[in-house]
Amino acid sequence: MPDPRLRPDEQFLDLNEEDNLSTEQLDNQVQKAQEQLIALKRAQDTLEKQKRELEELSRRQEQLQVGKSEMIDRFTRAMVVLERETYDAQKRVEQLQGIHASFAQHVAGLEMINPKTWDSNDMNRELNKALSAVDDARAEYGKSLPKISPESDTDGGDPIAASAGYQMDYAHHESSKDFAYWLKAGLAFTLPLCALGVVLVFILYSLLTATP
Repeated sequence: MPDPRLRPDEQFLDLNEEDNLSTEQLDNQVQKAQEQLIALKRAQDTLEKQKRELEELSRRQEQLQVGKSEMIDRFTRAMVVLERETYDAQKRVEQLQGIHASFAQHVAGLEMINPKTWDSNDMNRELNKALSAVDDARAEYGKSLPKISPESDTDGGDPIAASAGYQMDYAHHESSKDFAYWLKAGLAFTLPLCALGVVLVFILYSLLTATP
């Protein structure tokens, strides 16, 4: 006899106890067994799908955690570098602003020096003051130049003055070229062309006169 604790749909075929089952009853038992197998297969497929989804979710969460930690670390280190660079840039700007203010003060002081306004009785004292101001300005310029242009420490030159001098010399040279200069330049450019034209005309005339 079937176990009474089992539900009707869970009672499996027992050939030892039901040897006298009819063909119809046997077919019903086989059909129930097949339906149970199909249900179990569907449940297995569902569980395997859920397993794959959970594994993919776990992989993506791990990928998120790794990427998050990596980018936080990179940004943190980059921000430290940026803070240091920003601090250095601000200090550089402050330094250049201080040098600019000092240069402007020296320029203003030097431009105020006018020996024509000096009292003849104080000429010696005023001259000493003026020379002292020039020496102070020269010393300040020499001290500040490496801070403005560090490469001047190695070659001993003055790139600022050299650049300014080049621009002034070039402008002066260009402005000193008068009309006579450009007239001569024009003649120098066009003279070879004129000579070539004369030669071509002479050759053409010779060919025309030589034709019978």
